[in-house]
Amino acid sequence: MSGRTEGGAKERGFYGLAVTIFVVIAMALGVSTPSRAAPIDDQFQAWLQNDLWPEAQAKGISKKTFDAAFIGVKPNLKLPDLVMPGKKPTTPEKQHQAEFGPPANYFAEKIIRPVTAGGRSRESANARVLGLIEKRYGVPGEIVLAIWGRETGFGAARMPYDAFEVLGTKAFMSTKKDFFRTEVLAALELVERGLAPVNAMKSSWAGALGQPQFMPTSFLKHAVDFDGDGRPDIWNSTPDVLASIANYLVHYGWVRGRGWGTEVIAPANVSCSLEGPDQGKKISDWVAMGVRRADGKAFQASELKAEGFLLMPAGRSGPAFLVTPNFYVLKEYNTSDLYALFISHAADRIAKGDATFAGDWGPVGDLHRSDIASLQRALEAKGYDVGSADGLPGFKTRRSIGTWQSKNGKAATCFPDASLVAQMK
Repeated sequence: MSGRTEGGAKERGFYGLAVTIFVVIAMALGVSTPSRAAPIDDQFQAWLQNDLWPEAQAKGISKKTFDAAFIGVKPNLKLPDLVMPGKKPTTPEKQHQAEFGPPANYFAEKIIRPVTAGGRSRESANARVLGLIEKRYGVPGEIVLAIWGRETGFGAARMPYDAFEVLGTKAFMSTKKDFFRTEVLAALELVERGLAPVNAMKSSWAGALGQPQFMPTSFLKHAVDFDGDGRPDIWNSTPDVLASIANYLVHYGWVRGRGWGTEVIAPANVSCSLEGPDQGKKISDWVAMGVRRADGKAFQASELKAEGFLLMPAGRSGPAFLVTPNFYVLKEYNTSDLYALFISHAADRIAKGDATFAGDWGPVGDLHRSDIASLQRALEAKGYDVGSADGLPGFKTRRSIGTWQSKNGKAATCFPDASLVAQMK
């Protein structure tokens, strides 16, 4: 008896030690164990009922809508940018993948050609609707088509996520809880108003809806009923999808009658540090400095009097552009310079054929975002405005690099590279 009891105690002791070791290792690796997963689910449900529901109710959401939206919904811990309850956000010291590659990769033919070819085929099929949209909103059809193609492959991309799972999870435990709380409340309003049923609320991993990939607040502000059936339908109605994209751009200031810009040749005396939407000049002033169109054509007289902005998304290692305010409207759809340039270039190709850029993209990129972020922090410490130390070389980072290089007797490239990162450490 005593022998069996002692042996059983030893067995339980070894088992308990094994469980403890497993839990410690799992916690270190960020793996959820069964005993840890349940409390998170419970916390999520308590948050839904005690925190989110009172605010939803105050905004006119019915209990029927609220319950239908969240029935069976649990937090999706596989989504990015989450912070476990009671924990603080952490940033890895080193990222093991080169998350910022060469800008040229963004414009690879295998990526852009499906958008331009698909846009041209749909341009003729939707000519009447696109004509009416351009007449009403002033946004060229090819711009609308390029966004449609880029966002969801003209509606072919399937949204695999439940929007309320994504938005609920992120409102509960993401690094931007306030942003997603506003979005999940907007999604509930959307359903409450009968604009879409709960089962149609499929989204991207970020919670974006429908063929234009609108966040719920954008749907409420910009979605348009253009086919006249009584409700805006960005899931199934092509006229509504296209008009909603145009309406979005108009809301953010699209200027009727102006394009997005053009590729240019910027001579060496034009510093790449002159880039940015806050350093605009009249096109005639840029021309006086030696900037000329890459296609060899002259600027129209009306354009010479208008303001233009220098854009060099790869610094001196890529093409240069003079862009209009409409380019920065496209950035309201996605804040990336490369995204806005992709839409602009794709639109040109839809309208004029598959021409490539005149300038070459140099071998830049392939840096870790954490390396670029450390470079940005070093520049900030020297008093430069890089916008944000987010590991993405936006125009403020690029021109800060160029200014620092010039002040330190180096040729201004306006783009991060490995040697520059090493110098600034």
